[in-house]
Amino acid sequence: MAKNEVLLVIEDDAGIQSQLKWSFDDRNVVIAGDRAEAVSLLRRHEPKVVTLDMGLPPDPGGTSEGLATLQEVLELLPNTKVIVVTGNDDRESAVKAIGMGAYDFYLKPIDADILGLIVNRAFRVRELEDENKRLHNKNDNSPLAGLIASSTAMMKVCRTVEKVAPTSATTMLLGESGTGKEVLARAIHDLSPRAENKFVAINCAAIPENLLESELFGYEKGAFTGAAKQTLGKIEIASGGTLFLDEIGDLPMALQAKLLRFLQERVIERVGGRKEIPIDVRVVSATHRELQSMINDDNFREDLYYRLGEIIIQIPSVKEREGDSVLLARAFIEKFAKEFGKKIPSISKDAILAVENYSWPGNVRELENKVKRAIIMFEGQQLTAEDLELDEMTESSLPLNLREVREMAERKAVNRALHYSNKNIAQAAELLGVSRPTLYDLIKKLQIDV
Repeated sequence: MAKNEVLLVIEDDAGIQSQLKWSFDDRNVVIAGDRAEAVSLLRRHEPKVVTLDMGLPPDPGGTSEGLATLQEVLELLPNTKVIVVTGNDDRESAVKAIGMGAYDFYLKPIDADILGLIVNRAFRVRELEDENKRLHNKNDNSPLAGLIASSTAMMKVCRTVEKVAPTSATTMLLGESGTGKEVLARAIHDLSPRAENKFVAINCAAIPENLLESELFGYEKGAFTGAAKQTLGKIEIASGGTLFLDEIGDLPMALQAKLLRFLQERVIERVGGRKEIPIDVRVVSATHRELQSMINDDNFREDLYYRLGEIIIQIPSVKEREGDSVLLARAFIEKFAKEFGKKIPSISKDAILAVENYSWPGNVRELENKVKRAIIMFEGQQLTAEDLELDEMTESSLPLNLREVREMAERKAVNRALHYSNKNIAQAAELLGVSRPTLYDLIKKLQIDV
């Protein structure tokens, strides 16, 4: 947490002011006792998150002044996350505040730990929104502008792409369907010295086997029935630029041999031709298949695998990209709202929780499709989990106890270390940066079966 992150507390009770200032000593807390002071501090500090007591003077027993303050806050800083704090018997006003655009509400009496979790989550959501805006404000010609990400895993992929792109190395992109392999392939081309030349893509799984050879290598007039004229193949068309072979794992064995010869010799022969044609092209391939298993089953040539994979980039799935699912959802909401001429809706807390906790087996493509359908059908002010056709999550389904959170993190780290080391305790301890006795204690405490 950054000490310079400003949290504005709008509260007229001196005791609660002190309690909240003490509870959030890891942030720069500024306090306002009424609407006028709140607006002044709002203009000065532009806080990302605000807690707002609904009972402010001159109406400390009601909510009119609190609601008026909320409206003014959102008019001045629409992206600020406002958490309204209200009495336990006034849930109706809290719901009304949410309808006006508040991020969340909390019912008194105040529990500093739970309110702290809500505030921290609000800061995190705001960080994701800011990152999304930074991505959208990039130059449209930026090669990685089409990639929306903030997770460590995807930032590592982006750095790898930036390093690989200027070289001529054949590159293989591995990842589940829908993870954005073609976006990264285009980025490799756009960052390379070949950027001014063609980027030619072919899906090896989408073309019938009997046509794929002529699509790749071209054919001469009269090579087969219907070959009325000489036709260039994708490899020849891409000469000077980049050839993207998508779903390379679906390439038939007979064509694998011919592709291997091209990669070795850098010449092709059109179907029905005898002339060798030199080709200068950068080859990028991609697949969602497990090529090593296919090699073991004699369904993919090992020598071709090494020719295509001088550089191999593993693309993580959405569930492995912490924080990216919400970032992607917000980007797609904005995109499709503009596309269909609708007002950009806010996204409810239950929708954020649902997006964060859904496994997204179809990855970015599935997320994009769900958001697109939701925006087409949407008629309200705030997008919910139901609009996205996701199961609603509640805060009770998430661990609030710090001990639970710590145990979950420890269990995940220990299991990963044991997996990477093939359950070798000494190696796992080294990976975790702990002694063997400490690791044994963790395994015993977490009841992990080794």
